[in-house]
Amino acid sequence: MPPSKEPETIAAANGIATDKAFGSIVPPAYLSSTFAFGGFRQSGPYDYTRTANPTRDLLADTLAKLEGGAGAVITSSGMAALDLLFGQLRRDDLIVAPHDCYGGTYRLLEGRRDRGHLRVCFVDQGDDAALEQALKASPALVLIETPSNPLMRIVDIRRIAARGRAAGCKVAVDNTFMSPALQRPLLLGADFVVHSTTKYLNGHSDVVGGAVVAAAPADVEALRAWANTTGVTGAPFDAYLTLRGVRTLFPRMERQQASAGKIADVLAGHPGVRACHYPGLPGHSGHALARSQQSGFGAMLSFELAGGVEAVTRFLQALQIFTLAESLGGVESLVAHPATMTHAGMDEAARRAAGITDGLLRLSVGLEGEADLIADIGRGLAAAGFGRS
Repeated sequence: MPPSKEPETIAAANGIATDKAFGSIVPPAYLSSTFAFGGFRQSGPYDYTRTANPTRDLLADTLAKLEGGAGAVITSSGMAALDLLFGQLRRDDLIVAPHDCYGGTYRLLEGRRDRGHLRVCFVDQGDDAALEQALKASPALVLIETPSNPLMRIVDIRRIAARGRAAGCKVAVDNTFMSPALQRPLLLGADFVVHSTTKYLNGHSDVVGGAVVAAAPADVEALRAWANTTGVTGAPFDAYLTLRGVRTLFPRMERQQASAGKIADVLAGHPGVRACHYPGLPGHSGHALARSQQSGFGAMLSFELAGGVEAVTRFLQALQIFTLAESLGGVESLVAHPATMTHAGMDEAARRAAGITDGLLRLSVGLEGEADLIADIGRGLAAAGFGRS
């Protein structure tokens, strides 16, 4: 048996120098849509790229090893990854989902529910009584998002996984915000991990993709079969670029979260900020739990400006480094207004129930100079009418 490897080594070196044709150090990109048979009824390991592709398989193998899973399926987007997982359910199966989940996830679940494909119960998973009541309905799947998007709420993966197992259901965790560099849900008892690989895994805002990692081999095979049936598998070149991004995942996350922590400190102590949501802050309600199940606090945070939409408008107009844009996890710093951007698909009542106000802003902290980022935040706060930070 080969020696076990640290996750940093897997990310940087899995598949390196394995090319038998020419000795290429970097694994080549196999862009062919189809592969030759050796003869009549003599198919090789690959025949058609929708079904399987060497480049995509290497990315899947790398992510499975990083998450500690039995295997993975690479999809065309993060939403496709979630829908691949939901596609394992049958009509009338129930999903228990977070009431404050990503807006795209909320929209997908509502759409599938309204078409009669499944049932869904949105619940505050930090409320033990509410979660217990939902589990009594015998769900097929519990979907966890921790930290939540955009309010950075933390729920106990170990506890929910154990309760889900006792209720006879599977548990999936959206690990996009943390990545396997900072959180490994399968090792905490989850059955599935879902990623938008667009974000931290790729890290350069030039690829859209997703992945589902499963703990059990049988679940991996079921996901692969359904992905081939529905055609949601990702493109080989996208897999090639994503794997290139994974090579630098650990040092990127280390640097980005260090800057995020300093920015959170500035925001948390500013009189123009009503609340700063970052699990690394000692006063965050999920701080201790985050420390117990994460190896870091990540580079995502959100905060609520006093002054509402008018203050938000002035703040955004003054920024010179943070860019107003969707998405997250790239080397560049981004700011989003969840109510009108990432969570616009939720109706006002759902946003209000989740705690997403018009004054809330979400930051994805990149690799720019820490002092420059803090100065940019200060510029925005001053323009919003709150003086210098």
